[in-house]
Amino acid sequence: MSSPELLLQVLRAEMRAAGITYRLLAQRLSLSESSVKRMFSLGDMTLSRLAEICKAVGVSLEDVMRQAADAAPAADTLTLAQERSLVSDPRLLLVAISCLGHWTLEQIVETYQISEADCIRYLVKLDRLEVIELKPLNRYRLRVSRAFRWLPDGPMQRFVRKYVVDDYFAGNFDAPGETLLLVHGRLSDPSAQELVQKIQQLAAELARLHADDQRLAPESRDGYTLLLGLRSWEFAQFTAMRRET
Repeated sequence: MSSPELLLQVLRAEMRAAGITYRLLAQRLSLSESSVKRMFSLGDMTLSRLAEICKAVGVSLEDVMRQAADAAPAADTLTLAQERSLVSDPRLLLVAISCLGHWTLEQIVETYQISEADCIRYLVKLDRLEVIELKPLNRYRLRVSRAFRWLPDGPMQRFVRKYVVDDYFAGNFDAPGETLLLVHGRLSDPSAQELVQKIQQLAAELARLHADDQRLAPESRDGYTLLLGLRSWEFAQFTAMRRET
């Protein structure tokens, strides 16, 4: 389904939720009912007209566009080749991670030592890799879903284990909104699987909050990373002290 069709689908859903018929919408827009039906059937409306319709329905244009973007087909993971391309170039990876955080081109250039021309070049490369869909004025739409995750034991996870974990755990985890927990338990396989499901739900909750907070001003948000692991494991020094059987 194309982006215009998705926008109209979201608009129709909002109209149904608000109990607004084509006739009522036509009255609010000072148009004939047939004209309104024609606009929806053909998808023929300007951006300003779309904004008027949203106002008449009682929903913001930004919400409609966000819902349409969320409804667009998106991948939960990248391919092996896509991940390899990202980790092969630190600056490409930086821009990709920034895009996953919904940073604008301007925010990336203002924050990091990367020129506008280079940043645009990397956005074009991410578009070719089908990580984003590049739009006019260097805006973009992510082509990954809210449930996006890196490939298990893929290039990105191996990159994280090699370069990121030590840096991540070097922090004190004592700032507001930070925490570090190390909990041990002896579990059955079914209990461990239940805990894995709860961890996945927590990751989904982080994704939801991330999406909700996109409405806030950039200066009121900060980057947070949730790093979770659960495995059947014993510290190697403890294993070395086991009695021989």
